[in-house]
Order: sequence, then C-alpha cells, then structure tokens
Amino acid sequence: MATQAWVWTSLTVAVTVILTVVNANSEGDALFTLRKSLSDPDNVLQSWDPTLVNPCTWFHITCNQDNRVTRVDLGNSNLSGHLVPELGRLEHLQYLELYKNNIQGIIPSELGNLKSLVSLDLYNNNISGTIPPSLGNLKSLVFLRLNDNRLTGPIPRDLTTVSSLKVVDVSSNDLCGTIPTSGPFEHIPLNNFENNPRLEGPELLGLASYETNCS
Repeated sequence: MATQAWVWTSLTVAVTVILTVVNANSEGDALFTLRKSLSDPDNVLQSWDPTLVNPCTWFHITCNQDNRVTRVDLGNSNLSGHLVPELGRLEHLQYLELYKNNIQGIIPSELGNLKSLVSLDLYNNNISGTIPPSLGNLKSLVFLRLNDNRLTGPIPRDLTTVSSLKVVDVSSNDLCGTIPTSGPFEHIPLNNFENNPRLEGPELLGLASYETNCS
C-alpha cells in the first residue's frame, strides 16, 4: 500500500509539473504572437525567446510562484503594431500595461477572458474600433484607462456590472451615445469622458437611447 501511495504521489507530482510547463509554454506562445505583431525599434522585446521553458525570465514580464504570467509591462516602449486575440490565454494576468505607444487596430474581444485582470492600461495609443462588451466579464477590474485613442461606438453597458471598477478614463476618443450613471460609473468624474464630441452627458434613464448620435 505504501508503494502504491508513493507511485500515485509521484504521478500526481509529474502531472502537475507537466501541466505547469504546458501552461507556461502556452502563455509564452501567446506572448510571442504579440511580439511578432509589434514593431520594436528599441529592442525592448529582445529577451522574448520562445525556446525557453517559460516566459518568466523575459524582460517586462512578471510571473507568480507557479510560473504563470501576472504582468505585462510595456508602457512607453515605442512599440507599434496591433494587439492579438491570443492575449486572452493569459488567464492569471492581472496587469496589462501597454500605454503610450503607437498601437493600432482594435481591442480584441478575447481580453474579456482575463478574469484575474485588475488593470487594463491602453491609453495614449492609436487604437480604433469599439470598446468590447466582453470587458464586462472582468469582475476583478479596477483600472480601465483607454483615453487618447481613436475608439468609436457607445460605452458598453456591460461595464456597469463590474462593481470593482474605481477608475475609468475614456476621454479624447470618438465615442458616441450617453455616459453611464449606474454601478461604478456613479462615481466616475465627468472629465474622464471629455473630448468625445458625439458623447452626450449622463444618461437620463428611460428618456434617451444610450446609443444616441451613434448612427
């Protein structure tokens, strides 16, 4: 019986190690896909070597004790290019910091899979398209800073269900509709919505469509 217990324990440890490596490799693959989508004239991503066991030794990446990626810190790094759907695989990610670059394209809806995300900082880029309603799935999100981009469309009402939100800044875009007033938006200052010419003041529930001026 003792031998059998030892075998099962050894198998459990082995499977755990294998799963950890597989997960780490999957996260490394996702991040390397991001690297391939970006132009990096200053070589800040030079250490992102996909042949390593996991991405935890890469510069600008932080991992937890299980070698799962928790932070991507690439703010103000002179990067251009676009975000990739594969970022949605980083299920333990808490901080996605890509502010003050020249990132273009859209915000992938797959970012709504990042259930541990606390901070999404994409401000001061050249991002277009709409704010994905899937971001309403991020129930741990505290900071959502998307200001100074080229975003269009209404502010998704799905975000009003994210009770953890403390900071929302979508100023200096081309959003339309009305400013939400329920849930966490009750305490967001109005200047965090300014410089959106088609965005109306706080919505009066039942009196105007939240998608007004969006046609």
